Amino acid sequence: VGVFDLFSIGIGPSSSHTVGPMRAAAVFAEELKASGKLDRVASLRVDLYGSLAATGHGHGTMTAILLGLEGFHPEKILPDEVEERLAAIAETGKLQLAGSVQLPYGVKDMVLRPLTILPRHTNGMTFTVSGAEGEVLHSATFFSVGGGFIVREGEEDAAQQELDESKKELPLPFRTAAELLGRCQSKGLSIGEIMFVNERASRSEEEIRAGLLHIYSVMEGCVETSLKREGLLPGGLKVRRRAPDWHERLLKESRDHDPSYRDPKYWQEWVNLIALAVNEENASGGRVVTAPTNGAAGIIPAVLYYALHFAPGMDKASKEDRDDVVVKFLLTAGAIGVLYKEQASISGAEVGCQGEVGSASSMAAAGLAEVMGGTPQQVENAAEIAMEHNLGLTCDPIGGLVQIPCIERNAIAAAKAINAAKMALWGDGTHRVSLDEVIVTMRETGKDMSSKYKETAMGGLAVNVVEC
Repeated sequence: VGVFDLFSIGIGPSSSHTVGPMRAAAVFAEELKASGKLDRVASLRVDLYGSLAATGHGHGTMTAILLGLEGFHPEKILPDEVEERLAAIAETGKLQLAGSVQLPYGVKDMVLRPLTILPRHTNGMTFTVSGAEGEVLHSATFFSVGGGFIVREGEEDAAQQELDESKKELPLPFRTAAELLGRCQSKGLSIGEIMFVNERASRSEEEIRAGLLHIYSVMEGCVETSLKREGLLPGGLKVRRRAPDWHERLLKESRDHDPSYRDPKYWQEWVNLIALAVNEENASGGRVVTAPTNGAAGIIPAVLYYALHFAPGMDKASKEDRDDVVVKFLLTAGAIGVLYKEQASISGAEVGCQGEVGSASSMAAAGLAEVMGGTPQQVENAAEIAMEHNLGLTCDPIGGLVQIPCIERNAIAAAKAINAAKMALWGDGTHRVSLDEVIVTMRETGKDMSSKYKETAMGGLAVNVVEC
């Protein structure tokens, strides 16, 4: 798992329910096209299982699959294209399978099986196409395992083998925080530098830097777009967008200063604003960066905003220095994200929101500690503190929408990350509980957690709050 796997560009509102299913559907469409059987297709069937079926409507799963079946990939499709194609499908009742074969198919035709959980993961989906005589031409089952990552049924062992082989090619592989710290000590490198050395196994230094700066530019663009939108978020909960009003209020507080001035006493309000703006855009199906998931997409941009505007010395930093901060921050956060993917999960449907918001908060805390001059031990401590105080976080969004409590939860978790980094930096890096122990605890807590609290809309706020 590399930094560009953890930070990928997609559309909202959910990496596991929108980005992953779209990616899986696009892979299926491409396979069908490559098989030479596309022109023989007479019918299509899509079965959704578990959490995808239970909360798919609120998460945009069905419409994302339609787009994927047409051949669109989440990292390439633009919001305008989303609206255009979905409007055309709704109007005609037909989709363009693999971009060329017209089939009568829509959201209502998908088969939902919310109570059926496939063995590999609760986010399962099966695609099947048949010929005129009913013969099956092609069929495949995929699992969306969090963060937009997908795994194909029957290829889990092959995927693990491929992962193991790729590690052998890395100069400084690591699976645990202990191994990561050992690498730092033996090589005299920071956590971000270890990640950078590994990334250079597949990309040049210039490509890594340009790619990470592009990722941050998409995060910034997401905020800018969100601040121009007003009114209610889609979905029926009548949640009002707050970011535009908050932004206007903060600008008024700085009216006697340069427009770029950020009053330090309002640092938390700015952090809240960025987190809310990103997740309001995500909730409306806009373009976001999975960081490492869509449901937690606002935390890392908000904490990185803090690093660029409120960390000591940044008010006099040059553009190159600021770019260095972005690159170092994302590399460090990515290294911590690898630990969660390797040892636990970043899927809310698998381990609850602790795997999404908790992981993002931990990654952000590490990134901030690194750019503020922390040692590898202090960076690991920051990541540990942030996750330790997100343990047990449930995933129970009202109406299956990534709005309540998801949007505010990002702002709260961003503040936790900043506090965790500051606490770690005031220490010497020694601490009683290791990051590895907390990650394993998160994984075990997720296993023990009732399925009601893992993105199934069967417990918590999802059933105790009236939707309308």
